[in-house]
Amino acid sequence: MPRSVNSVASRARRKKVLKQTKGYFGARKNVWSVAKNAHEKALSYQYRDRRTKKRNFRALWIQRINAAVRNYGMSYSEFMGKIHKHNIQINRKTLADLAMNHPQAFEAIVKTVKK
Repeated sequence: MPRSVNSVASRARRKKVLKQTKGYFGARKNVWSVAKNAHEKALSYQYRDRRTKKRNFRALWIQRINAAVRNYGMSYSEFMGKIHKHNIQINRKTLADLAMNHPQAFEAIVKTVKK
């Protein structure tokens, strides 16, 4: 009995990967074996960096809060300790946004905490 091969599905799968590697450099975009490896690597980077992005943004928010709080003679750790002590429920993302775009509101929070 002859070997049965589903070439339609195989070709569709290859076309799908080659379509996703469009724009890659050199053979990574049009040579199946190279493109497949590049695509798998890209997916692992994508998965990893979705998590790394969260870390990077948290670090950025902390830097912005620290820079803003230093104008009022406090450090970041002091400020966050007092925020928790006064039971103010504002996350770092919001605090960083207030520090950057609404300095009066941020100043009000700092004054509340300094009491």
